[in-house]
Amino acid sequence: MGGHKEQDVARQGFDVADAVPLLLDPRGVVSGWTGQAERLLGHSAPEAVGRKFAELLTPEDAERVPDLVERCREDGGWAGLMTAVRRDGRPVALMVRVTPTVEPRGRSPLLVLLSELAGSPGWDMSRAVLEQMVAGSPIGIAIVDTDLRFVWSNAALERFGGGPAERRPGLRLADVQPGMETEAIEAQMRHVLETGERVVDHVHTGRVRSAPLRDTAHLMSFTRLDDEQGRPAGVYYTVVDVTGWQRARQRLALLDRAGERIGRTLDIMGTAQELADVAVPGLAEFVVVDLLETVLRGAELPPGPLAGTERVPLLRAGHRSLYEDLPRTVVETGEVVAYLADSPPVRCLATGRSWRQEQLDPLATGWLAGTPGGHEPTFLELGLQSAMLVPIRARGVTLGLTGFFRRRREHPFDADDLSLAEDLVSRAAVCVDNARRYTRERDAALVLQRSLLPRSLPEQDAVEVAACYRPADELTGLGGDWYDLIPLSGARVALVVGEVPGHGIDAAAAMGRLRTAVRTLAALDLPPEEVLAHLDDLMDRPARDGGDAPGAEGSEGRGAGCLYVVYDPVDGRCTMSAAGHPAPAVVAPDGTVTFVELSQGPALGVGGPPFESVRLSLAEGSTLVLHTDGLLTPGEPASADTARERLRRVLEETTDSLESSCRAVVDALVPTRPYDDVALLLARTQRLAPERVAVWALPADPAVVAEARGSAVRQLSRWGLDELAFATELVVSELVTNAIRHAGGPVRLRLIRERSLVCEVFDGGVTTPHVRHPRAMDEGGRGLLLVSQIARRWGTRFVPEGKIIWAEQSLDAPDL
Repeated sequence: MGGHKEQDVARQGFDVADAVPLLLDPRGVVSGWTGQAERLLGHSAPEAVGRKFAELLTPEDAERVPDLVERCREDGGWAGLMTAVRRDGRPVALMVRVTPTVEPRGRSPLLVLLSELAGSPGWDMSRAVLEQMVAGSPIGIAIVDTDLRFVWSNAALERFGGGPAERRPGLRLADVQPGMETEAIEAQMRHVLETGERVVDHVHTGRVRSAPLRDTAHLMSFTRLDDEQGRPAGVYYTVVDVTGWQRARQRLALLDRAGERIGRTLDIMGTAQELADVAVPGLAEFVVVDLLETVLRGAELPPGPLAGTERVPLLRAGHRSLYEDLPRTVVETGEVVAYLADSPPVRCLATGRSWRQEQLDPLATGWLAGTPGGHEPTFLELGLQSAMLVPIRARGVTLGLTGFFRRRREHPFDADDLSLAEDLVSRAAVCVDNARRYTRERDAALVLQRSLLPRSLPEQDAVEVAACYRPADELTGLGGDWYDLIPLSGARVALVVGEVPGHGIDAAAAMGRLRTAVRTLAALDLPPEEVLAHLDDLMDRPARDGGDAPGAEGSEGRGAGCLYVVYDPVDGRCTMSAAGHPAPAVVAPDGTVTFVELSQGPALGVGGPPFESVRLSLAEGSTLVLHTDGLLTPGEPASADTARERLRRVLEETTDSLESSCRAVVDALVPTRPYDDVALLLARTQRLAPERVAVWALPADPAVVAEARGSAVRQLSRWGLDELAFATELVVSELVTNAIRHAGGPVRLRLIRERSLVCEVFDGGVTTPHVRHPRAMDEGGRGLLLVSQIARRWGTRFVPEGKIIWAEQSLDAPDL
């Protein structure tokens, strides 16, 4: 059989007790056969004698026979493995030994001994071979007797200290390794002696004489040795230094913990503290993490290391110490840390390379440019002996610095520690940079949100308001829901709540466009149903123009809902219209909750029947509850009646201030992480006192203009606004004159004193007046031009019976 390993006869033992002998003549022909050979190979003596020995072997081994015969004559014998073929054709693996016999006449025959391998434990080794194996093994091997005293050990065990092998016999482990914790090892030996059970892969960590200054790890296995009667004779054990493997395993475990514990949130300070927590005590005894102040703000940073400056200010983002007194002086988290110019921290930041010092100068001061109390402590006072500094860099950007320190002199940082620290910091740096990017993007999103939603609702006397907004997208804080309060002419206000399908920045952008459109239409003083009709046309226009593909300009707003309410504090009348949006609730002054029976028109931009409006009168102190549908369906399916009933109960139980009530309603009905965006607007109605409104009905006669002026001046005197008399006379004169001259029919003059002075003139005309710019010689056409220059605002709004031209003046004296 090719590839068999040959063994030198002089160095091998061969047990002939079970061997099968046969004889070969000098030519390799079988000349002697035995019954044992017949039982082994199946050939009878007449069949075997006279045949070549090679014919009894496999073809591969048969080719080797001539060379082996020749080697036997030259070397005095041969031993090895071969495969024979039985008479029935079955192969038989054999251990073979060939040795020449001695005859005085010419060439001597050969004696062949065959031993079947089947069932054999293997090749029998002589003591000399076994001694070579164990003595030359790179693994430390020793044998102790039943008193746990050495009786033999190999040279490899000397690498662990304790003297040469010839001095060990008769000594115990504690004698050759003083200071080592030997109790646990001897306990394992006694257990093996008592039970006979092998102990495999026992890891012992401690200090041996070969490495007295650091802990080393050894992998040990113990096996009991028995004598011929089966009685315990001692323990055979092996020792392998696995310090490197153990340290590699600990480093991998540390990196695994870092992957699990660092970056669990997108909080920059929290991520920095997690880095410090993971590194102590696995890598260092004290760790500090300092980040650039711009990183904490989420600002974009220049690529590459930092430019060297006299002082590099950073913020202490995290630190962790194994000892309460290490260090004795520390910069607290969140405080500014300034390092001295050309100090190791500054050089690390400037070069982007790590720095390691096995032994710090105990009398040298620290690297801080300023410490509490003005005292510069030395490293001895700080209790620091060894240090590593690793810059925090991710995606080519320097974010800060991590410092690792140890206080025990016998455990200085080595190159492997620095490599581990760099791996640890590089993993954490990506998490810190992710948190920085998230902070930047979230701040940008919040800026967008603040620009789209009202920062504060305008002050006015029509309603007391409170609003609450809770987005479903908690990362950006953005959604498609919005609310608004828009002051209108005549002391009226428009209350708006709406929602755009979807979440995030796209929905917020569409909401911003829709809110801008609502405010523009509200400035035209259009009725609620007309405002919604114009919005519907605006949302549907991209589809008509062929731009309704996903992502097309304006397509995100299609399907939006909106509720538009106009409230007049003079008479308490309220007009509202809805487009695909739930109707508001009304909380009466006595706490009774009702829901307005309002027809919900189609969502904006999807087409459908025209929008309808509802008019009702509200008692002073009533509360309008405008909300998006996320308030009624916070993630779980529910019928409209069930959702309304739940809202009714919450509103009836809420009796606090409007701000508190607003938060209480949202907290009661909406989870912290809602399924849909939620906007809620509460508006408690107020009435203008009758003495703050003056109304005069005027006939369509030019002669009444002077009377109207006089009535207005007297009313201003009663209000204590005499300084506005001259300007108001001009406004009343021009507006009343235009109404009588161009509209015809009855004319009505109304003055309203709110936060401003409002002058309104009603007539039955349906045409909109325009400001003209007359030439120098024209006698007329200057009326509205004067009004526009005197009034702060002016305009026209249409009512069912005609139109109202209004002008608003500041209550401060005009500058004419």
